[in-house]
Amino acid sequence: MIGAFAYRDGQLMAEGIALGDIAARFGTPCYVYSRQAIEARWQAYNEAFGDTDHLICYAVKANSNLAILDTLARLGSGFDIVSGGELQRVIEAGGEPEKTVFSGVGKQADEMHKALDVGIKCFNVESLEELDRLNQVAAERDVKAPVSFRVNPDVDVKTHPYIATGLKQNKFGIPWEEAFTAYEQAASMNHIEVTGIDCHIGSQITAIDPFINALERLMDLTRQIEAAGITLRHIDVGGGLGIPYKDESPPTEAEFVSALRQVFANRVEQIIIEPGRSIVGNAGVLLTRVEYLKHTPHKNFAIVDAAMNDLLRPSLYGAWHEILPVHEAPPGEQTYDIVGPVCETGDFLGQGRTLDLRVGDLLAVGSAGAYGFCMSSNYNTRPRACEVMLDKGVMHEIRKRETVADLLQPETTLP
Repeated sequence: MIGAFAYRDGQLMAEGIALGDIAARFGTPCYVYSRQAIEARWQAYNEAFGDTDHLICYAVKANSNLAILDTLARLGSGFDIVSGGELQRVIEAGGEPEKTVFSGVGKQADEMHKALDVGIKCFNVESLEELDRLNQVAAERDVKAPVSFRVNPDVDVKTHPYIATGLKQNKFGIPWEEAFTAYEQAASMNHIEVTGIDCHIGSQITAIDPFINALERLMDLTRQIEAAGITLRHIDVGGGLGIPYKDESPPTEAEFVSALRQVFANRVEQIIIEPGRSIVGNAGVLLTRVEYLKHTPHKNFAIVDAAMNDLLRPSLYGAWHEILPVHEAPPGEQTYDIVGPVCETGDFLGQGRTLDLRVGDLLAVGSAGAYGFCMSSNYNTRPRACEVMLDKGVMHEIRKRETVADLLQPETTLP
């Protein structure tokens, strides 16, 4: 079993549909998601809050397909965006701008204009330079921009260095020691309205303590801000709750929210969270087919039709993803590196996997619902995979497979 996908009668399935049938209809590589699993994870967060004033802002960067955003918008979700493009996706999918927070260190003026036009909930400001630009943009429109500062608490969450965001050496947020001055400056600006405070310390966090350590620092700062006469209407604790890829045991949504509610027991501000991976990560797999089996005196390779351009995490982070045969089989006696056709030694989906393989076999790469398709590329002029959503026994193609003609269309030769 990997996330929402389990064997039944020898077939790996989800929502009553055999993954082999999906591959037969749509081909490979192919991303497959379970709508039921996505909804269940979001609802687990929502129900855990009970009657506490809260807003769940799904982190769009985890998986930005319109069908997934639409699914979450129908549940009443808010959204955490990091670009103008993601804002447009939220709007196209039926998301509400007034439930959308805009994070990211490099917001451009045109993105700020668009966000003010549609009336987003808040800008999570990450530098004083950004604050100045936002004040100027808001002045041009004669409006006030709603602002919270993303505060960097310098908390080590013991995750991969590429996804740790709350340390003083990271590019994210206002340094802890400068945050109070930033709030004073913002409160004095004519076209800025301070509405909250924000903190996001990283991703794939598998323990509660780092969150609590960061929030305790955040609460100290909050009290200092309030003593200066600045009112905060919300406290955004970010996202980052991890999922089990292999043998991790992260807190459940209920455990995470319970810890938050204890920290904020005597507060009246709305609590905002920004989960992404924990909602969609284990709701998706990447289907791929074995093209060749290459045996050498030193190593065996299973060459599949998916590659690092389809799923970058193993190459980028050294990330581990479960890889299972779509048609259930014993583990086998040979160990393979599961590699793709891209001309890079770093092109692998998994290394040292013991599998009983034959040419033509289908494999499912697990925990691929987050940071899978959205990080894919056209390296080696490889069209990107299709995406399929399963919904109560029905397959929906929610993104068609690209063709080489699609890739060449925007380009021209010299006259």
